[in-house]
Amino acid sequence: MPRLNDPIIKAILGPTNTGKTHYAVERMLGHASGVIGLPLRLLAREIYDRIVRQKGAALVALITGEEKIIPPKALYYVCTVEAMPVEKRFAFLAVDEVQLMANHERGHIFTDRVLYARGMEETLFLGAETARDVLNTLVPNIRFERRDRFSELHYAGPAKLTRLPKRSVIVAFSTAEVYALAELIRRFRGGAAVVMGGLSPRTRNAQAELFQSGEVDFLVATDAVGMGLNLDTDHVAFAGLTKYDGRRRRYLTPMEAGQIAGRAGRFRNDGTFGTTADCPPMDQGLIDRIEAHDFEPLHYVEWRNSDLDFTNIDTLMESLHAPRPTSRLRRIKGADDEAALEHLKAIPQIHDALRTRAQVKMLWDVCQVPDFRNLTIDTHVKLLQDIWRILIAGGGKLSDDFMSAKIARCDDTFGGVEQLSARLAQIRTWTYCASKTSWMKSPEHWVNVAREVEDRLSDALHETLTERFVDRRTRKLLKGIGADIDMNATIKDSGEVFVDDDLIGRLDGLNFTPDSSQSGLEAQTIHAAAVKAVGPEVDRRLMSMSSGTHQIFTLSDKGEILWGGKAVGRIAPSGSVFTPDATLIGGELGKQPLQQLATDRMREFLRAEVTTHLAPLATLKHTIGHDETLPPVKGFGVLGLVYVR
Repeated sequence: MPRLNDPIIKAILGPTNTGKTHYAVERMLGHASGVIGLPLRLLAREIYDRIVRQKGAALVALITGEEKIIPPKALYYVCTVEAMPVEKRFAFLAVDEVQLMANHERGHIFTDRVLYARGMEETLFLGAETARDVLNTLVPNIRFERRDRFSELHYAGPAKLTRLPKRSVIVAFSTAEVYALAELIRRFRGGAAVVMGGLSPRTRNAQAELFQSGEVDFLVATDAVGMGLNLDTDHVAFAGLTKYDGRRRRYLTPMEAGQIAGRAGRFRNDGTFGTTADCPPMDQGLIDRIEAHDFEPLHYVEWRNSDLDFTNIDTLMESLHAPRPTSRLRRIKGADDEAALEHLKAIPQIHDALRTRAQVKMLWDVCQVPDFRNLTIDTHVKLLQDIWRILIAGGGKLSDDFMSAKIARCDDTFGGVEQLSARLAQIRTWTYCASKTSWMKSPEHWVNVAREVEDRLSDALHETLTERFVDRRTRKLLKGIGADIDMNATIKDSGEVFVDDDLIGRLDGLNFTPDSSQSGLEAQTIHAAAVKAVGPEVDRRLMSMSSGTHQIFTLSDKGEILWGGKAVGRIAPSGSVFTPDATLIGGELGKQPLQQLATDRMREFLRAEVTTHLAPLATLKHTIGHDETLPPVKGFGVLGLVYVR
C-alpha cells in the first residue's frame, strides 16, 4: 500500500459505457489543478464544454493540435493526448483510452504518456482491460480498478438497411462506403447524419447533433465513433469487418470490433449490434467475445524515444532510433513524421542549411505538421518544404503575406462535398500552423483568421452534407405524421398545398395530386402527410357539398359535376337517363361517410336536373307506357327515347 501522502497511480479499466471518463473528470475537478488527455479532438471539445459549464471559462483550457484556448488563470486543461502540456505540473493527470498504446500510428504517444506523464497527487489511466498486463509492466506500483458496463450488449443478427431500427449507427471503413450508405438511407429511411475522422470537428459536431437531436434516426460513421464519441444510440450495425489501416486491408481485431459495438446502449439502456448491407456474417466466436467483453490482452505496445538530441541532424536520427528499454515496447515503423524527415534531409538546400540546434528542432517541428489532405508523401513533403523555406527566410517565422495567401486560397464556400472537404483539409493545415505560436508574428490574429475560414467551410460542408443525405421535407413530414399533433395545411388559391413551408402537392376540388417524388419513401410520406394534413380540408369540402343546395353544382358539357368551378364528380355509367347516378372525382382523403353523403347529394342534383330539363321526355316515357296509347305513337316515342340515349 502507498504511504498516506504518496501520489496515487491507478488504472480504471473496463469496457465502453462504464463511466470511466466521467469519473476521471469528477476526480480532476476535486483537485486544485488537473489535465486530461483524450483520444479525439471532438471528445476533448465535449469534455471542455462540460467543465466550462461547471467551473466557468476562466478556469478551463482547451489544447488540441489545431486549437488553443488558455485563459491566464486556467487550472484545468482538457487536451488531446498529443497536445498535453507535459512540461507543466498538475495535481491531477489522466490519460483516456490507454489501450491505444498498441495503435501503429499514434500508439507511441500514448505509451510515452503512460511512461512519463504524472500528476503530483493523482494519476489515472483509463482504458480497456486488455491494457492491464502492459500497464503492470510499464508502471511500477500501479493499482487497478475494474469497471463493469452499466448496460448489457447483445448481438441482434444481420438486417437490411431498410429494416434497421431507429437510433442506429452504421459503421463503414471508407469515405466512399459512408457516402453510398448515407445515400441509400436518405432514399429509403429519410436521411442520415455523417461522421468521419476527416471532417472538421465543427462539421462532425453539427452532424452528430442532427442525430442526437432526433432530426435524423440514423448516423453513418467510420470507426472514429469507437474512440469515446458519446452518442445516444441503441444499435450499431457493421457494414464491413475489414479496414485499411494505412498499410494494408485487414480484418478488425475483436477489441476494435468490441470498441465500436460498445457505442450501443448508453448508461442503463441495453444496446445491440449486428451487420448490414454487404457485410459477411459475424463469426460466433467474435460475437461471444464482444458480448462478454473478453479480448486478448496486449502483449506489446508501440514506442519511440522521446528524449531527442537536436545537436545536428545525425544525432536527431540516432536518438529517434534509440533501442527499446523493455521487450513490452515495440519500435514504431512507418511513422509519417520520420518519413517526412528522411525526405527533407535528403534535399541539399535543407540539409546544408541545418547549422544550429534550433534549426534542427524547427525542422523536426515542421515534420509534425499532419497530412490532413491524406495525399502522397511526396505531395505532403512539398508542402512541408514550402513551410520550411518561409520559416528559414523569416528567422523562424511564417510571414503574414504567406499566411494570408494560403488562407485566402481556402476561403471559398462554393462547391460540393468533395470540394469543400478538400478546402477544409487545407485550412486545417494553416490552422495548425497558426496555433504554433513560435512560428507566428501575430499568433492570435492568424489563429482567429484561420478559425473563421475553417468555421465557414465547416458550416458549408455541414449544410451540403445535410442537403445531400437528409430529405428534410420527408423527415419533417414523418415527424408530423408520427406525432400526436395536427398538421396544418396551407392551401393557396392556385391549389398548391403546403405543410409549414414544404410543398406537398395540389388540391383541385377534391382531388389531391402529390408533388413529384424522388423515392418510394418520399411518395409514401407525402401520401401519409396528405391524409393527416389535407384530409380535414377534404372533409370540410365534402360536408359543404353534402349540406348545400342544388344551386352549388353545375354540369359541364363533358358530364362533369362542377362545384366552385372545380370538377368534383361525374355522371356514372350506372343508372339511366331518368335516374342518373354520380361518382366522386377525388375525395379519397376524406372520411367514407362524408364521401357517401356528397355522392348522394350529387345524385340528387342530377335527378333534379333531369326533372327540370328533361320533363318532355319524361312525359313521352309516361305516354309510351300507358295502355291506351296507340301503337304507332308508342313506336315513334321509343325511337325518340333511343335517340336521346
